[in-house]
Amino acid sequence: MTPIDIFNNFQEFCQQHSNPAIVEKYSRYFKEGYDAFGLQQGQLDVKVKEILEMPGITQDLILKTSLLLVKSPKYEMTAFAIRLVQGFYKSWTISTFQTVEKWFSIGITNWAQTDFICGELMNLFFKKGLADLQSISAWRTAANKFQRRAAVVSLIKPMKVSLDFQPFFEFIEPMMHDPKREVHQGLGWFLRETWKKQPETTELFLMKYKETSPRLIFQYACEKMSPEGKEKFRKNKSLRK
Repeated sequence: MTPIDIFNNFQEFCQQHSNPAIVEKYSRYFKEGYDAFGLQQGQLDVKVKEILEMPGITQDLILKTSLLLVKSPKYEMTAFAIRLVQGFYKSWTISTFQTVEKWFSIGITNWAQTDFICGELMNLFFKKGLADLQSISAWRTAANKFQRRAAVVSLIKPMKVSLDFQPFFEFIEPMMHDPKREVHQGLGWFLRETWKKQPETTELFLMKYKETSPRLIFQYACEKMSPEGKEKFRKNKSLRK
């Protein structure tokens, strides 16, 4: 079995089980377009299990296959890549992380793929010591806006088990004036979660940027605050454009 064999196997499966109604249902969540077959999660999981149980399937084979899958414009192909890589969690190495890092330059094109990678893979890379703030520092200025989003969304789960948030705040500071909406949403989401754990330190950080950073960041970050709390982070009217 070769990477192209596995790719073709998945593609044929997806074509056989395509469901336009599901594609239409979820397309409204994707401003950049939603190119998908319309598979259900259960169908995807069954197919991944089938592939992983085939004789001769190795981590190296899966990593090479993942590069083909992620290049496909179809949403499910990246989902397959994520699940296949998860299947070798116990034997991950730094090359596993480096392969996932390559995905952003060849085919990650929407927020759902990005957040799936962050939630299902990046947290585990941090947990296993295969990734840290230094290893994803270049993501903050990557050409792909979704890789920049991943730079901050990847931190949500690691942050929740940390007592010291200062390194995280310092890490995201260069991103607080990023021009893209998807990155603003990621930053706001992260800061909303830090506020739940450490409201005082988070509010001190937010106060530094309330007059200069995009308002969408604050819309998300302040979502769980009281009306009085949100009021503190309204931009000075004289400075509004």
